[in-house]
Amino acid sequence: MKNFAQKVTRFLKSEDGPTAVEYAIMLALIVIVCLTAIQAVGRNAQSAFNDIASDIDTARTGGSF
Repeated sequence: MKNFAQKVTRFLKSEDGPTAVEYAIMLALIVIVCLTAIQAVGRNAQSAFNDIASDIDTARTGGSF
């Protein structure tokens, strides 16, 4: 029983658990920021490509810019 109590005490004093949780939270936040940035870049790129396609279509049909 004394051995078990020592293991429990050692586990409670250990800082490995909280450190792992902190790293997991930081990783989750980094992933969220990256996904948000990728979506924003994707929307901007799609808008630019749509504008270019529209300009090419207008030029092909003989319209003015």
